[in-house]
Amino acid sequence: MDTLLQRPANAFCLYVMAHGAGAGMRHPFLQAVADALETLGMATLRYEFPYMTAGKRRIDPPDVLDRCVREAIERAAREDLPLIAGGKSFGGRMTSQAQARAPLPGVVGLAFIGFPLHPARKPATERADHLREVRVPMLFLQGTRDELADPRLLRSVVSALPLAKLCELEGADHAFRVPKGRNAAAELAEPLATWARNVIGR
Repeated sequence: MDTLLQRPANAFCLYVMAHGAGAGMRHPFLQAVADALETLGMATLRYEFPYMTAGKRRIDPPDVLDRCVREAIERAAREDLPLIAGGKSFGGRMTSQAQARAPLPGVVGLAFIGFPLHPARKPATERADHLREVRVPMLFLQGTRDELADPRLLRSVVSALPLAKLCELEGADHAFRVPKGRNAAAELAEPLATWARNVIGR
């Protein structure tokens, strides 16, 4: 498995971060998030699903994706840090589905960067049904202009999950594009690191 580890000397936990459906682990936005978290004492491990590594457009079958998530968690566990798992869009959703099927060893929380609640212009909540089976704290980091997550619907979903918290980035879209002069990665990193510290008690 191809991975990218960033671990500051003072790391208090490790965020296992999967990529979105159409861009791999080396995407500039994921790099910016990893860099911002590193300054806050949060290590990151990025990895790729097989279809992305092979340069294919067709997404892997569910069982392959599940195995990949679990392999990444197994690799991350070698760092001997508390584990938070999740990732950008599709990667976060695949991680949550794996967690719902069978708990990911050592994972104490899930953090989603732009959870894809529904396809663009097709508001629905079925993609969140499996979250009722997740038994660890969850953080949703979401832009208020995200075309894949109607804010009203997402707020309803999160409010029905006792272990979930929503952090909205005003004006950000699904790709976390924000008005000039703002740094979306830094805006995401602060609440993510604070939430992670609370989850693991540090």
